[in-house]
Amino acid sequence: MEWLDEYEKLVIRMNTPRVVIDNAVCPTATLVQVDSVRKRGLLLEAVQVLADLDLSINKAYISSDGRWFMDVFHVTDRLGRKLTDDSVITYIQQSLGTWNEPSRPAALEGLTALELTGADRTGLISEVFAVLADMQCSVVDARAWTHRGRLACVVFLRGEELAEGTDDDRVVRILARLGHLLRGDGEAPGAVAAVPAAGVAHADRRLHQLMAADLDRATSFPQLSPAVSVQSWAERGYSVVTVLWRDRPKLLFDVVCTLHDMDYVVFHGTVDTAGDRARQEFYIRRADGSPIRSEAERERLNQCLQAAIERRSQEGVRLELCTPDRPGLLSEVTRTFRENGLLVAQAEVSTKGNLASNVFYVTDAAGKAAEQSAIDAVRERVGTDHLVVSEEPRARQVFPKAGPGDRDHGGVGGLGLVYLGNLVKRNLYNLGLIKSCS
Repeated sequence: MEWLDEYEKLVIRMNTPRVVIDNAVCPTATLVQVDSVRKRGLLLEAVQVLADLDLSINKAYISSDGRWFMDVFHVTDRLGRKLTDDSVITYIQQSLGTWNEPSRPAALEGLTALELTGADRTGLISEVFAVLADMQCSVVDARAWTHRGRLACVVFLRGEELAEGTDDDRVVRILARLGHLLRGDGEAPGAVAAVPAAGVAHADRRLHQLMAADLDRATSFPQLSPAVSVQSWAERGYSVVTVLWRDRPKLLFDVVCTLHDMDYVVFHGTVDTAGDRARQEFYIRRADGSPIRSEAERERLNQCLQAAIERRSQEGVRLELCTPDRPGLLSEVTRTFRENGLLVAQAEVSTKGNLASNVFYVTDAAGKAAEQSAIDAVRERVGTDHLVVSEEPRARQVFPKAGPGDRDHGGVGGLGLVYLGNLVKRNLYNLGLIKSCS
């Protein structure tokens, strides 16, 4: 029936996010505005798309009014410039302006993912890649993080290669050999599993989940960080999360991802950066609509947020490897790190066609700054033209002068409780009068 078709079209329009990208409103950033019927996960989806494009989110306003949800992001590229590439703008609009979540990248279709966790030690990543090279596995993409003496790694292998040959239990043998490396000391044993790549929604998010599971099994925790505050606003039924941290790429993604995976919903929030400092404030409830009620739950959220922020805040020398791909490349490079006393704190591995593009963050065996002599020796072995030392690209930010109504950006203790009512009002004001860039 024609009226039914029109009704279905209306429902689709109501539930499809509306994405507006504006370069004219703010002189220092591109505004990305997403509004739609409130849907769980929409905030994470938006932040994930922007993070995957290596965009810096300098400011953000988040608000839900009844069943309606609106996010406004002030973004620049990693060099602090507005977005002018039409392909990037189109990708953002197409990725966020859909009813369903963004589809998996076509490059990962048909691959097999290995998920590994275990106690970290010098050379462990090298040993993992050595096993994969010995088993003649081609690594297409990989991510590895180390934190608090633990390793989490997601490796994508070519699925058709795993199915080659007459040995039907090849995957089983790969898992057995890797499991031997990760067996641990019994108190915190390692684990390895093979899953279809389609089952890994997002590599970085999966790493957070793997390391969070490790944190849940831990018997001792570090002291609560003053950089993360979880407080109560009982009058409005919210819990208030405040984060003050050195600004860095993907900081907002790490926080929002943790809140989402712990089944908390963000109803309102603001993000602001000043110089190299970032301030994030979120008004949250559990998925069932209730705020945090116990001190134990508050402490657990604080610990999980602190850990999620620290995982990607590792200090280390950033080494970029760009070279034609070949069998055993990762094994050779990481073995060279190990032989020169370097620990791989983080690794990002990717291949495009026949070209390998990898990033490693390395420290000495104690987790401190690596000696320049060790870096030079590694570069000499691998090739100074292929392995280069690089700094993390940082955005050049320009901020308007603070007005008399701007809030203090001091310490976390007690933050939010004085300004809670005004913050929500000003948040909604900013959303309604989007032409204000301050």
